[in-house]
Amino acid sequence: MGGSRTPPSGSARLDTGVAHNARVWNHWIGGRDNYEVDRRVGDHVASIIPVIRDIARADRDFLGRAVTYLTRERGVRQFLDVGTGLPTADNTHEIAQRVAPDSRIVYVDNDPLVLAHARALLTGSSEGATDYIDADVRDPEAIVERAAATLDLARPVAVMMLGILNFVLDTGEARDIVRRLVAAVPSGSFLVLTHPTFDPEVGGELQVPAMEFWNENATPPITARGAADITAFFEDLELVEPGLVSCSRWHAPSDSAVVVPQYGAVAVKP
Repeated sequence: MGGSRTPPSGSARLDTGVAHNARVWNHWIGGRDNYEVDRRVGDHVASIIPVIRDIARADRDFLGRAVTYLTRERGVRQFLDVGTGLPTADNTHEIAQRVAPDSRIVYVDNDPLVLAHARALLTGSSEGATDYIDADVRDPEAIVERAAATLDLARPVAVMMLGILNFVLDTGEARDIVRRLVAAVPSGSFLVLTHPTFDPEVGGELQVPAMEFWNENATPPITARGAADITAFFEDLELVEPGLVSCSRWHAPSDSAVVVPQYGAVAVKP
């Protein structure tokens, strides 16, 4: 599994009778914005792939380390967070503005439950700015056009795509989405991405049966990819060390972090 964010399309209406990824993920990280059906399906997925809660926590921790690194070490002051998901502790704007209060963040999602919680995403520092736009990842041009009201697209932007491309089942379409978003930001911008994998090197064998159950019992459908396909999302970009790794190991404070079948990487646009 490992889809932390709200999926593209098909999310215009809140349906509490079917498990939904944003709410199940919220359950896995200990949140309260979920329903009984989400908890039931989420717990069954966890019985198939017991590390799913580790994946959820690792993905969230990766977000914190990546945003802190980009803000503190690379001087990034603008973030475009695509597929926001439900607000929780240490959202992108809170992490960035803790380091640099003048940071500007635009959140993008198209889920009605996320929209209902959007006010929590808009309480940033007075020196910076936060905004939320209701848009679909499959429409990069609309995202860019509306984000430009808050972000200066002549200056570097960190494009955040954590656990979102796994909902775009066609790999070619997913690569095209990334290309179009990255093309809209200048040299010195970054792509930050996580994605679930079935690679056995990081313990991904159980992703396949878990996703089969998910696709039969929840919405929306999800897919895992191998390292080669995920690396291809960074075409023409320069990966930051250590490259594409289990997201739990990216700039981890120690080598003891559990390896999870969710890749993470950060890359800069030359």
